[in-house]
Amino acid sequence: MMEFGRRLVLSTAVNVVALVVAAWALSGVAVDGWGAVIVAGIVFGLVNMLLKPVIKLLALPLILLTLGVALFLINMLMLALTDWIVGGLVIDGFWTLVGATIVMWLVNVLLEALFGVSEWGK
Repeated sequence: MMEFGRRLVLSTAVNVVALVVAAWALSGVAVDGWGAVIVAGIVFGLVNMLLKPVIKLLALPLILLTLGVALFLINMLMLALTDWIVGGLVIDGFWTLVGATIVMWLVNVLLEALFGVSEWGK
């Protein structure tokens, strides 16, 4: 249980940074203050820890068939679900969702390279 809490805190921090960068970089992403971005970071971390493994298992044939491209779609789905759950997070449109997913992935790659922490790879 301690590991779950530690992982949730770490993923929340990474997600908050990634969401802030996405909101800064993309005009179609808006976060209604620090409270909303922290809640969105927590929700995104929980969605990725609890729901994403189930979705990946169910989508395994599609993931194999597309040589992993479907994993990007799963990441988009997790971000869209977070947008739907958190009222203070707005991702306006499909292409903004694609861009936000890419930005969040890039931030995670950068944080992984610099500090050894990542959310997307889990």
